[in-house]
Amino acid sequence: MPSHPSRRAVVLTGVGAAVVTALPSVDARAAASPSVDLQPYASYWYPDSLPSGTPGPGITWRSLKEWRAEDDVDLAFNTASVPLARRFAPVPVNRTARRGQARIQALVSFEHTAGNPSQGAATADYYALSHWAYLDELVFWGGSAGEGLILAPNAPVVDAAHRNGVPVLGTVFLPPTAWGGDLRWTRDLVRRDALGQFPLAAKLVEVATAYGFDGWFVNAETDGGDAALGADMLAFVRELKRRGAAAGLRITWYDAMAVDGSVGWQGALNGRNQDFFRGADAMFVDFRWSPASLRASGELAERLGRDRYELWAGVDVEAHGWDSSVDWDAIVPRDRAHVVSYGLYRPEWTRGHLPEGRTPGQFHAADDRFWTGRSLDPSQPDTDGWRAPATVVADRSTVDRLPFATSFNTGHGLRWYERGRVASGAEWNHLGLQDRLPGRRWVVRSAGRRPAVSFDFDDAWRGGSSLLVDGDFDAPATVELYATRLPLSPSTVVELTHRADEGAVTVELAVALREPTRPGDPVPYTYVPAGRLRAGRAGWTTASLRLNGLAGTARSLGVRLTAKGRARWRLGALAVRESGATAPAAPARLRVTGSASGAEGTSLRFAWRRAPGPVRHYELHRVLPGGSRRFLGGTCGNAFFVPALKPEGGERSARFEIRAVDELYSASAPAFTVHSW
Repeated sequence: MPSHPSRRAVVLTGVGAAVVTALPSVDARAAASPSVDLQPYASYWYPDSLPSGTPGPGITWRSLKEWRAEDDVDLAFNTASVPLARRFAPVPVNRTARRGQARIQALVSFEHTAGNPSQGAATADYYALSHWAYLDELVFWGGSAGEGLILAPNAPVVDAAHRNGVPVLGTVFLPPTAWGGDLRWTRDLVRRDALGQFPLAAKLVEVATAYGFDGWFVNAETDGGDAALGADMLAFVRELKRRGAAAGLRITWYDAMAVDGSVGWQGALNGRNQDFFRGADAMFVDFRWSPASLRASGELAERLGRDRYELWAGVDVEAHGWDSSVDWDAIVPRDRAHVVSYGLYRPEWTRGHLPEGRTPGQFHAADDRFWTGRSLDPSQPDTDGWRAPATVVADRSTVDRLPFATSFNTGHGLRWYERGRVASGAEWNHLGLQDRLPGRRWVVRSAGRRPAVSFDFDDAWRGGSSLLVDGDFDAPATVELYATRLPLSPSTVVELTHRADEGAVTVELAVALREPTRPGDPVPYTYVPAGRLRAGRAGWTTASLRLNGLAGTARSLGVRLTAKGRARWRLGALAVRESGATAPAAPARLRVTGSASGAEGTSLRFAWRRAPGPVRHYELHRVLPGGSRRFLGGTCGNAFFVPALKPEGGERSARFEIRAVDELYSASAPAFTVHSW
C-alpha cells in the first residue's frame, strides 16, 4: 500500500468513556456501571492473540476466534437489512464509457477503525458516498496494529450500497512490520484445527453472514514468512472462497504475499501470485504496475480461464484526488479494449481535502467533480488529465420496479425535514437512509444557457436535502434524472413535489419509452405538463400526473424547465406508483433495552419487532410534552441508539414512538414506549 492512515481513536460519542468487551446483556452492563457508554460501534478484531500492553483510549481489543453471534450485544445495530439489488446497464450517456469491460472498485475509509459509530452520528460532515452507479465493489477499508486488523462494515454503508446493487467487503489487514505488523497474527489467521481445516475461515464467513455484507478483502503484508506459511495462506484463501461461495460471498486478494510466503508487491498477476488469484474471486494489483505488467496480467488471466476484468489495478487518489498522476491508457485506453479493471484507493479525498468547516454542499460539489469530471455533465465528457469514472465505465441503475420514490436525500444533512417542515434541527448522517439518487450527475440538455444542478441542504421536503436547479434561462432545459425500467399502466401515477424559489418556471415531466439507438445520443422524451410555479406562491406543491396513454416501460425520467431569465426551482420528491397505495403495517413491542446516564444526559438503546411486509426503514421520534414530535433517527434494522437525552418541560417520563416507512415514504401507525427519568 502507498500509505496507511494513522488509526487513532476518535472522541467517543454518547455518555462516558469506558469501553468494554461484549457482555451477554446490555441491561446487565448498564446496571452494573451506569457510566458505561452504550454507543455501538462497527466491529473489528485481531485474528486471535492480542497485542501486549493495554489498548489506547476508545479502543477495545477483541479476538475473532472468540466471537460468537449470540454474545455480540451490538449485533442488531451492526446488521445490514437491505438485500443486494439487481442492476441493469442503460445505453451509455456518452461515447467514451464502455459496457462489459473495465469495472471499478473503491477502497474507502469511512472512519477510524475504533470509534466508528454503528448507525451514523450527529454531524453532517461525513463521506456520504453516492456515485454508486459506477462502482462494482466497495471495500470497507481500515485496520491497524494498535486497534484491530479485521473490519466488518457498518450497516448504513452496506444498506446504501445494497440499495444500489453494490456488494461490500470487509477487510482483513495484516500490516507490514514497519507499521506494527506481527507475523503471529498471520499464523493465527491460517492456523488449522485437528481436522486440518481453518477455523477462522469459517468464522469470517459466519461474521459476514450474520452482519449481512458480501465478503472479504484479504491483504497479507506482514513480511518474514516462509514457504510453509505461504502454502497455509493459499489453502486458507481457497477454503475461505469455498465456504464463502456457499453463502454467496466473494473474496478479493491483495497483491502482496507471494506463494513462497514472502511479501513482494508484484504490480502484476504473475507466477508468484497467480495461485492466490485462482483461489479468490478477484485480485487487487499493487500500485507498482506498469503498462507492460498490466498487459501481461490481462493475458495471463485469460490463459488461466479467468476474466481479465477480475483484476483491479490500484489507482492511488488519497493525496491528490483528480490531480493524481495516472497512466490511464495502461488501464482504460480510449482507442482499444480496456486492459483490466481498476481500484480507487481512498476516494474519500473529495471530503478530506476540503478545509475545516466544509459543508455538505461543498463536499458533493467536489465529489461530483471527481466521479463525473470537470464538465459536471457525463454527456459532455472532459478531455483533461483526470479520466473520471463517468467517462470510462457505463453507469448502472436499480430503478426497475414499482413503487419507486426519492426525496433526493443524500444520507446526511444539517436538519431533518418531514413534509417540508423541520422535524429536527440537529445535524446528522446515516447512509442507510440515503435515497436512490440520480446516477448521471448532471445531464442537462438545452439549446441555451445551462443551469446549475446540485443537491441543496438549505431546505428539503423530507430527509436532509433536495434537488436545486439554478440558472439564467434563455431556452428550455431538460434535466435527466433516472435511467429506469418501470412498467407503466393506465393506473400509474407520477408525483412531483416541487417549488419555485425565484422567478417563474413551467415544469414538465420527461418520460422516455425507449432508449437512444447509440451511446451518447439524446434520450427521446415525451413531456407531460406538471404546472407553472412562481416564487412566493403556495410553497411546496405536489403535482399528481397521469401519463395520458403512455404505456409500456419507462426507460428514463427527467424534467423539462422553461423560464425567462433568472429562476431557481427546487424538486423535493419524485414518486412513481400505482393508484391505491396503502400504508405499511406497524412494528410492535418497542422497548428500551439499555440505558446509561451521565453529565450530558441519558443514553438509550431501543429495539422493536419488525413490521410484517415490505419496509424501507424505521423512524424513531420523541413525543414532546405539548404533543409535537421530534425526529431522533432512523435505521433499516430493528435496533437504535440515542445519546444524551434530557427531560423536557418538567416531564417525569419520556414517550417514544417507532414507525415503519415504505418505499413511498408512507409511515405506519406507531408503536410506543415510555422511559421514566
